[in-house]
Amino acid sequence: MNRTAKRALLAGAVALVATAAYATAAAAQSRAQAAQQTPRSWSYDIKDGKRVPKGNRVTNPDGSWREETRQGNCLTVKERSASGEYKETRQCNPGSNPG
Repeated sequence: MNRTAKRALLAGAVALVATAAYATAAAAQSRAQAAQQTPRSWSYDIKDGKRVPKGNRVTNPDGSWREETRQGNCLTVKERSASGEYKETRQCNPGSNPG
């Protein structure tokens, strides 16, 4: 075989091995991401690679929304009106058990 042909064949083989190794690493990483859970202390979950708020958010057709998030004995209510006004209230009851 010609010297140039050998070099081209070798370069092609190296490229093929590198591509296969990269694809294997990418597949392993995507499986690892699917198995990960968002820590409980975070205020969002990760779904489809995007952050999604954890609370119970109800969105209305006019664009307003209300979200309730419970953390221990405290309840945080976040509200936004259709005009863009934001309001957040927090109420803590030391004697209640959210269980």
